[in-house]
Amino acid sequence: MSSILSYELAGKVAILRMDDGKANALSDQMITELDGALDRATKEAGAVVLAGRKERFCAGFDLRAMMAGPDSARALLQRGARLYTKLYGLPVPLVIACTGHALAGGALVMLTGDFRFVTAGGFRIGLNEVAIGLPVPILAQALARDRLTPGELSRATLLARIYDPEEAVRAGYADEVVGADEVLARAQAEATRLADLSRQAFHATKIRLRGATIAHIESTLESDLRGLMPGA
Repeated sequence: MSSILSYELAGKVAILRMDDGKANALSDQMITELDGALDRATKEAGAVVLAGRKERFCAGFDLRAMMAGPDSARALLQRGARLYTKLYGLPVPLVIACTGHALAGGALVMLTGDFRFVTAGGFRIGLNEVAIGLPVPILAQALARDRLTPGELSRATLLARIYDPEEAVRAGYADEVVGADEVLARAQAEATRLADLSRQAFHATKIRLRGATIAHIESTLESDLRGLMPGA
């Protein structure tokens, strides 16, 4: 099985690029490779850049696994939840280079970043669960509540609003819109700057800011999964 995630160490920055040749779904393989790459990066880098492929950042959970049955879906969601909390509590700065569309679980990956660049263009970003007949999980609500602007929280979750890149910045999904030819370079430059921060102070402050949200996600995960998939 070929790798769908590349890892490059550029100075103090670990650059992770997702590329499954399609929409960069969060499959078992993608989650496994991301998990291992994050472990490696926290050992040898001062900051991390997470990027996608051209015009695709991340499409959320792998639909084939989600449709394979309740046990398969439950297992993937559990692994995905652990990945989100790992990203959100990463002890080194995480810079997102959103290279294209980021829907559902992909939009949540964006919300875990410490600084988030989004590529200009006709890309769609947002939580579309309600629009496709699914409740928004507690995990997604918690991350959205932490990161989105208060005025957009209900529109982004309950009303399933999808944003273009400029709107995504105003809503709180991203911090800055940049051109496609510069998104990775800008993310790497920002990560290089952030890598000079005190790692101890950064991590301690992040836990103070995000620890309660992470604990809430972890404590409600099993009950939320039972509600989402009563038969699992």
